[in-house]
Amino acid sequence: MKRIPVLLVLVLVASVVAVSPQDSKKRQVACKTAENAKTCYWTHGRLAAGNGTPSYRLWKIRTDRVLGIYSGPGAEKIDELDNEHPELPSSLDKYDLLKTRIFGDFEVCPLEPEKDGYMQAACIESAKNTVSEKH
Repeated sequence: MKRIPVLLVLVLVASVVAVSPQDSKKRQVACKTAENAKTCYWTHGRLAAGNGTPSYRLWKIRTDRVLGIYSGPGAEKIDELDNEHPELPSSLDKYDLLKTRIFGDFEVCPLEPEKDGYMQAACIESAKNTVSEKH
C-alpha cells in the first residue's frame, strides 16, 4: 500500500522532467551544416562588438586573424541586418556584448575561404570555458 504513493510521485517527477524546456534553443539559421561541417574547428579567442561591418568580431588569440561573425550560411536572405545582430549560441545569452568582451573556446564554421589581409566571415556554432571582461 505504501508503494502506490511512491510510484505516483515517481511518475509525476518523470512527466515534469519530460516536458521541461531544454537547455539549448533551436537556431533560426543553422551555423554548422552538412556542407560546411568538415571546415568547422575550435579556436581560443575574444568575441567583441565593434564599429563597422560586421558588428561582432572574433579575434583568434595568438594570431593576427579576425573573424567577422554572422548567423550562418544564407542568413542575409532571412535578415538583411544579420551583420549587426548575428544569432549566437545560447551559452552566450548571459553576456551583453555591447558592454563586455568574451574570452573562451569557440567552435567556428568559416563561411568563406581565408584570404591574407582580410577579415574572414564565419559563424559561431558553440562556445565553452567563457569569461567576460568589461570594456
